[in-house]
Amino acid sequence: MSSAAPVQRQSGPVASGPPRRALLVVILGLVTAIGPLSLDMYLPALPEMARDLEVSASEVQLSLTSCLVGMALGQLFFGPLSDRWGRRRPLVIGLAAYAVISFLIALAPSAPVLTGLRLLQGLAGGVGVVIARAVVRDVSSGVAAAKLFSSLTLIFGLAPIAAPSLGSAVLRLTSWHGVFVALGIIAVLLTLLVAVGLPETLPPRRRSAGGLAAMTGTARSIFTDRVFVGYALAQSFTFAALFAYISGSAFALQDGYGLSPAGYSLLFGANAIGLIILSQANNWLLNRWSLRRLFHLGLAVQSVAGVLALAGALLGSLPVLASGLFLLVGAIGVIQPNTTTLALDRYPANAGSAAALLGGAQSVIAAAAAPLAGLGDPGQGVPMSVVILGFAVAAVLVTVVLTRGER
Repeated sequence: MSSAAPVQRQSGPVASGPPRRALLVVILGLVTAIGPLSLDMYLPALPEMARDLEVSASEVQLSLTSCLVGMALGQLFFGPLSDRWGRRRPLVIGLAAYAVISFLIALAPSAPVLTGLRLLQGLAGGVGVVIARAVVRDVSSGVAAAKLFSSLTLIFGLAPIAAPSLGSAVLRLTSWHGVFVALGIIAVLLTLLVAVGLPETLPPRRRSAGGLAAMTGTARSIFTDRVFVGYALAQSFTFAALFAYISGSAFALQDGYGLSPAGYSLLFGANAIGLIILSQANNWLLNRWSLRRLFHLGLAVQSVAGVLALAGALLGSLPVLASGLFLLVGAIGVIQPNTTTLALDRYPANAGSAAALLGGAQSVIAAAAAPLAGLGDPGQGVPMSVVILGFAVAAVLVTVVLTRGER
């Protein structure tokens, strides 16, 4: 693999004026939040869904995996498409499709139908994740882009706090079906917001004119870039560790430690506060430390989190386990903005394709975390914690091996 970026790095235009930038951050943050909303909002309902559909916990957890796989495919499709069509049109199409599919999921009569529809929901939802990243790269680069990604992470971090609580509130009024009706309504509102408030950030003169062969060639050149692959895998493994927590915590904390759905939602939200704190600390630290140094700091924090989580699970200590999970989620606030910037800065002319491959790899690898975390009896969280620590260590290893020599 080559370690040199095949295109010249360059700075993109910065969004003009604080009001315009603030509106851009809000819209992109809300669009990106489709991901955690899709994954987190129905977590309190997982035990109820398993009983209602008369299937095991692992079979219901497959709907998490299928959604992530769909998000990977959606990013791989919509990212390169946005390099050709611009950012707004694919985003509006994807959000509208997401709304329709969410309403259909509310009618799912069985676990296989649920899993299939969740795949399609993820496919449509992937557009928000990939295009938000591409838009940031359209309007900024380097430290400026990392700060903008950190601002997006603030809203992204609020979604896990609000999602389980919102899901619990819906469950108090209706069944799990209502959670997906709520997701559909949110998607309709986001579609209208994007159509009215998001400017096109990729003018026709900067769009890719090539066909399928050109897109394939671009993808090939990106994935033969050793350093890009290193960042992509490191980010994917850190997200997989997070997803092991997302998929396994509902059963471990509610069944193993006796937390109620409301108590679980409060703990889940408290952990997301760590993400908000560290993402905003990252914004401040970028004035003093390099992107790579902060990225390495995030990897170290996540590794410590994995050790604490496993220790807590083995000891049956909820405070120790919760401390590890808090650090795990918080570390994402430092890792994701800086890794995304380091990777996308290598491909300013193909931000959509690079963001698609970055996000696609992340979703595919994270999809493996759900069934791994569900192996065996969830108990007090030992399977979940082993997977968390394993992926955290893997992220450190690929960083050391593949991004060496990068400045």
